[in-house]
Amino acid sequence: MNPLYQNGQVGKKKHKEETMTMAKLTESMTNVLEGDSMDQDVESPVAIHQPKLPKQARDDLPRHISRDRTKRKIQRYVRKDGKCNVHHGNVRETYRYLTDIFTTLVDLKWRFNLLIFVMVYTVTWLFFGMIWWLIAYIRGDMDHIEDPSWTPCVTNLNGFVSAFLFSIETETTIGYGYRVITDKCPEGIILLLIQSVLGSIVNAFMVGCMFVKISQPKKRAETLVFSTHAVISMRDGKLCLMFRVGDLRNSHIVEASIRAKLIKSKQTSEGEFIPLNQTDINVGYYTGDDRLFLVSPLIISHEINQQSPFWEISKAQLPKEELEIVVILEGMVEATGMTCQARSSYVTSEILWGYRFTPVLTLEDGFYEVDYNSFHETYETSTPSLSAKELAELASRAELPLSWSVSSKLNQHAELETEEEEKNLEEQTERNGDVAKLENESKV
Repeated sequence: MNPLYQNGQVGKKKHKEETMTMAKLTESMTNVLEGDSMDQDVESPVAIHQPKLPKQARDDLPRHISRDRTKRKIQRYVRKDGKCNVHHGNVRETYRYLTDIFTTLVDLKWRFNLLIFVMVYTVTWLFFGMIWWLIAYIRGDMDHIEDPSWTPCVTNLNGFVSAFLFSIETETTIGYGYRVITDKCPEGIILLLIQSVLGSIVNAFMVGCMFVKISQPKKRAETLVFSTHAVISMRDGKLCLMFRVGDLRNSHIVEASIRAKLIKSKQTSEGEFIPLNQTDINVGYYTGDDRLFLVSPLIISHEINQQSPFWEISKAQLPKEELEIVVILEGMVEATGMTCQARSSYVTSEILWGYRFTPVLTLEDGFYEVDYNSFHETYETSTPSLSAKELAELASRAELPLSWSVSSKLNQHAELETEEEEKNLEEQTERNGDVAKLENESKV
């Protein structure tokens, strides 16, 4: 084969590959430029770099801002067990934790707390044991161990181990009587005073820390339960959002109060994006219904009115909303008097439209019994699928209570039509009778 022909074929292949590569690079650069132009402000001719937002803010961007338009799973702000799903990162001013060392130690996990507890006592015993050994070594007590005429600083102190044991006996005030400080050692007397004072401070600090950690009312919140679902249904002719709370212990929560927050990202009219904006949900603050006598399970109700954030949300729109309801129950533990707080949350998939809670309280022979097997159970009830705003507009037009359904309104209209037809028939019969009378009179 001709070598010139082969070189020509190779050149054509290389040129074709280079052309395809340049086309791919051009296409990728075009996509990048189009993506960047979408991110820039349309009104400004200058390219503006968007600020770096936190991960949660990027995830919660509105649909017209976020690049990921696919439906994603809602990230909880507060988990069902009450723990906040927030992690603090890039905290540079760590010295602030040391300024409140007591709270820092109390907040630590038990394994770290016990480790610090043991290490603090061990280090102080070793430190003062070393000083007792240095005093004995500098005075020459180690060289006169067998000399009965020598008065040591501490009797029967013949090494570092015995000095360490003497430090433990001094700080814990055990006093076995075998190793005793003498009055011929002023530096030992001063060290004894210092170790006694510092030992008392260490005992007060560490024992107080352990006592506070043991008596924390966090575990008391484990017996305060919330229903797994929240429901929306009619109550007293008004659309209401409801959830149930209960206390499993016989010792009650004193001064119990309940409050709720709506966690939902929003964008202001000026274009500012506020991630995880908190809106208060009224659960009886103005009427006093938020203060509970939590002896048996109670259903907490939020009336959906014009001040409610659910005013314009209907049954069809609810699954499309990305929101979370955080409920907080607070009160004092009757046994200890310490404040206790229990938390839970409900996302849109846990809000049931058109359901009510199953009753759990029954009257027995001389007492009331609570059946906690039915605490989380619900049953379906007739509830309009319209929003509270739409129901209010229909009620204002027809001047009917909100509890009336659309079918009842149609039935009423049908009844009115039948009544009008009956009246028309009666009028026609009366007219026919009058005509017959006139004919008879004319014949006569």
